[in-house]
Amino acid sequence: MHKVIPIHVAGTVQAAEKIHVRTVLGRFARWRWTLVWLTQILFYGLPWLVWHGRQAVLFDLEARRFFLFNAVLFPQDLIYLAGLLVVSALLLFFVTAVAGRMWCGFACPQSVYTSIFIWIETQLEGSAQNRKRLDTSHWSSEKILHRGGKHLVWLALSLWTGFTFVGYFTPIQSLGSEVLVLELGTWSGFWMIFYGLATYLNAGLVREKVCLHMCPYGRFQGSLMDDRTLNVAYDFTRGEPRGKRQSDLGSDLAAQSAGECIDCTLCVQVCPTGIDIRQGLQAACIGCGLCIDACNQVMDKIQSPRGLIRLVSLSELSGVDATQTMWQKIMRPRVLVYAALLSICVGALTCAFVQRPEIRMNVMRDRFVMTRWSEDGDVENVYLLNCIQ
Repeated sequence: MHKVIPIHVAGTVQAAEKIHVRTVLGRFARWRWTLVWLTQILFYGLPWLVWHGRQAVLFDLEARRFFLFNAVLFPQDLIYLAGLLVVSALLLFFVTAVAGRMWCGFACPQSVYTSIFIWIETQLEGSAQNRKRLDTSHWSSEKILHRGGKHLVWLALSLWTGFTFVGYFTPIQSLGSEVLVLELGTWSGFWMIFYGLATYLNAGLVREKVCLHMCPYGRFQGSLMDDRTLNVAYDFTRGEPRGKRQSDLGSDLAAQSAGECIDCTLCVQVCPTGIDIRQGLQAACIGCGLCIDACNQVMDKIQSPRGLIRLVSLSELSGVDATQTMWQKIMRPRVLVYAALLSICVGALTCAFVQRPEIRMNVMRDRFVMTRWSEDGDVENVYLLNCIQ
């Protein structure tokens, strides 16, 4: 029987206060931006890639043909899509069992686009403190310029995102020509605006509320983890009791009867969902690790060892797995089962895709033509032969 990890759901975020994320540098921040670049280069660039005289990736719904580089798929090949969904689910289970919500913090489209929109906001409105000041200030030419410019850039990026999305289903070069001459088709225009506004709403206005209230993954993640799953966690034993340092006692924590946490709240200020990681594992934590970067910088300044907040399992924090290697912590029955199922599904899907037939024939009787007698007395039926190559 799998052990379910308790996760705090209520009382983690002050919903009434708008979250202004503070910028932080560090290893996890660099990894997040690396994933942002990789995913967006792939998403925005793939429709423009030409392969043997045609668009490399095109899902032509009207012609019922799906082009993936050299492969051409048809509606009867939707079994591969079902297999791909199964592989994606197992991969998510595997990643969650090993390292918690790493997918949410680094590769989820909601997190990726929110990071991009926050970066634009920072460039046009300044730091988190400046944005808070702008929120409380009266409307002026400065506020209209900064805030209006931000929303215009957001809308432009959102519409370009919607245009790229439609470009996967309509040849993107012809789609671009239609947009330039304002002769965009009804359905193409609808989906471009719909997807663009969805991006603008989710990444620009709603942001962390999608993770907190709309995404179901944070609610059932506890059933996929155990006490040896790596999570972003606060070392309570080392950090408490928290409090400001007394300058007259220097860095002697024993003399001050204090833990290593100086209660600077930087871990809260850099969190995209606004939680306090010091309250324990929470459903709102997306595992981005930005609080680790912020805390490590503070530890460097006060000359304390890094890792007060770190990627660690609950059993290691309690001292149970402190002597085990990383490989021993990861390789456990739950993870091995997910890995085995994932390998089987990937292997089966790959073999089926590689061995799929290149030519298919459908023989269908013409229902509108009745049976007839030939001159030599034979009975004839009319059939339609449809050859798909």
